[in-house]
Amino acid sequence: MTYCVGILVEEGLVMIADTRTNAGLDDISTYRKLHMFTKPGERVLALASAGNLSVTQSVLSLLTEGVEDPDTGKPETIYDAPTMFRAAQLIGRAIRKVRAIERAGFEAAQLRFEVSFLFGGQIGDGPMRLYMIYSAGNFIACSQDAPFLQIGEHKYGKPILDRAVTFKTDIYDALKVGLVSMDSTMRSNLGVGLPIDLAVIRRNTCDTEVLHRIEAGEPYFHDLRERWSAALRAAHRAIPRPPYGPGAK
Repeated sequence: MTYCVGILVEEGLVMIADTRTNAGLDDISTYRKLHMFTKPGERVLALASAGNLSVTQSVLSLLTEGVEDPDTGKPETIYDAPTMFRAAQLIGRAIRKVRAIERAGFEAAQLRFEVSFLFGGQIGDGPMRLYMIYSAGNFIACSQDAPFLQIGEHKYGKPILDRAVTFKTDIYDALKVGLVSMDSTMRSNLGVGLPIDLAVIRRNTCDTEVLHRIEAGEPYFHDLRERWSAALRAAHRAIPRPPYGPGAK
């Protein structure tokens, strides 16, 4: 299982992804799911993946080796795409190409072709964007009204993001809330776990401001988990008892 979240605020972009991959209770491994494609000053792109590991790795390979551009017939890589929209289209084409190659094998093994991506960043002086790309290769863009997107096991972390994140949120507050949403997901689903990879990209810099991996036992993340649990317990105690049942006033 996987949980990845991207948060696009006025100051820039936050991307967070866990690293746990499992094929059963006794087969748990760690694989990087947050991938960076960077040419400082020219482009900074972050791609988080969820779904079948072999599919995501094939798509990643195609993005760096090249996928045929339908207009020119020449191979195009993620480093060639002139805009974020064109780069998102390229990822969609890579997904469809992998599907076409692997369809027969998946059908023979009765496996579902499952893959999704969060793709965000900035190219040149173009706008910063965040997209969710589906297994069909189509995609949607993040908006100011809903400034985050999630893939994988998203349901446990979404209520926190809904309540705490707006487009005007400080970028490091967005990172903090994103980590709280990751902690909530980890507590509710053992298929999501440490280490956690994160990236902070400030708007109009075309570079990564923070690229960090949170390992087990990291003091800040441990403190964040404990403080969030204590805050929830305190909020529960502070809310008045429901005015129902015997003895209610």
